[in-house]
Amino acid sequence: MTTLMVADDHPLFRDAIGAVVAAGLPGTRLLEADSLARAMQEAERHEEILDLLLLDLDLPDAEGLDGLSRLRDAYPALPVAILSAEQDRRTVLAAIEMGAVGYIPKSTPRDDLLAALRQLLEGQLYLPPLVMRRAPPAHPAPAVTAAAPDSRLARLTDKQLDVLELLSRGASNKGIARELDVAETTVKTHVSAILRKLGVASRVQAVLLAGELDLAHYQAGRRSG
Repeated sequence: MTTLMVADDHPLFRDAIGAVVAAGLPGTRLLEADSLARAMQEAERHEEILDLLLLDLDLPDAEGLDGLSRLRDAYPALPVAILSAEQDRRTVLAAIEMGAVGYIPKSTPRDDLLAALRQLLEGQLYLPPLVMRRAPPAHPAPAVTAAAPDSRLARLTDKQLDVLELLSRGASNKGIARELDVAETTVKTHVSAILRKLGVASRVQAVLLAGELDLAHYQAGRRSG
């Protein structure tokens, strides 16, 4: 049996999550907490069976990412995903960098929420696609070309760049395979090659690096070149 916990101080929202889980993830047990203290108590009681904790950033006894930090320190092996109304890209990336396995905006439609939960339970990172799309700069920088010798992105093939772009939007392997019309095993091969060429150890690190290197701008320059 899969066991989830939702830590949110609004009973109606917890009820809504419960209804979504009951309808879309049958056989799943849902634990509830209305504070960080309660979430940590429940995590201690159910540490052996808890598969995923959904954490709100506005709990009454935790401010911002402090709750995530305390949970990561106390239960480093427990997968924690943020479920929040906050959609600032910097907050999303900070949460992932601190060890969150995903970030789900509270405005996420029901079907997309279920897809995100399934993706997280399969051990994959989930990032909100709309939030992760980098806004175009107000003053475009000079075009970046594939010939730039200092760009780690230049080591990637066109297909690998496409895969990295979709990873940055929070897509799963299955979603990438569908988008690019390739086999899921091919996507896994591309992901492994991307990690190796970028010199990172995980998908999360690859996504963070893609943001730092401005993948979208690089892609545009490569295509126009």
